[in-house]
Amino acid sequence: MLAKRVIPCLDCDLAVPGGRVVKGREFQDLRYAGVPWRLAARYSREGADEIVFLDITASAERRETMVEVIRTTAREVFIPLTVGGGIRRLPDATRVFRAGADKVSINTSALRRPPLIREISRRYGSQACVVAIDAKRRPIRNGGGREVVETPGGPVWWECSILGGRSFTGVDALDWARRAERLGAGEILLTSMDRDGTSLGYDLDLTRALCQRVDIPVIASGGCGGAPHMVELFRRTDASAALAASIFHFRRVSLARAKGALRRAGIPIRT
Repeated sequence: MLAKRVIPCLDCDLAVPGGRVVKGREFQDLRYAGVPWRLAARYSREGADEIVFLDITASAERRETMVEVIRTTAREVFIPLTVGGGIRRLPDATRVFRAGADKVSINTSALRRPPLIREISRRYGSQACVVAIDAKRRPIRNGGGREVVETPGGPVWWECSILGGRSFTGVDALDWARRAERLGAGEILLTSMDRDGTSLGYDLDLTRALCQRVDIPVIASGGCGGAPHMVELFRRTDASAALAASIFHFRRVSLARAKGALRRAGIPIRT
């Protein structure tokens, strides 16, 4: 079995001069969590497998990700760095890679213009193209052509959102993940909007269903309240990585403790 990854996520508001890391609940009620490159450097030292850096306001405000902040962050970390937010065209991705990113994450732009996935993967390799999916659970009685999944709470489907959760698309998240893979995505960053910031645990129904439909790695995000949730995620789904924010930003759990719990549970992890 491949080693599982533990990935801190830095949701950044780069509209503020110099940038700031923020964290909220269900994509709202954001509060300050730190300076991007300082948190990234701390996580790199403490044993993170990768860092995900998301400019959460770039797409909604129709501006580019701030390259200087990325460049400063890249100088502070020596593990893979994924950057997302405001990447609308191939030249945007090129600027981010030149600033020091190892991968780019695209969401709004990919849903609006799917060929962008192919363009990035052909130029930089599929391993460098991450498609982010922010999914909202929708109860349903009649599938209407959507991929309905039976859950303990009844049949549901998951709708893709864009613009940092500000707008919904009507696109089925499970179907979109398959299409993104066919277009050349090398990884899916899957966030449950319902669990985001709740500390109630990952959405296992969503994660399991999506992992069953694609052959590329899936990073699960949204709802992690501690190491037991990571253990549960890896035992009950085929997720390749567990992403978390609040528990690390506010020091409720250290990376060392999280990885120690996974190791004791028999989950293969990177050391």
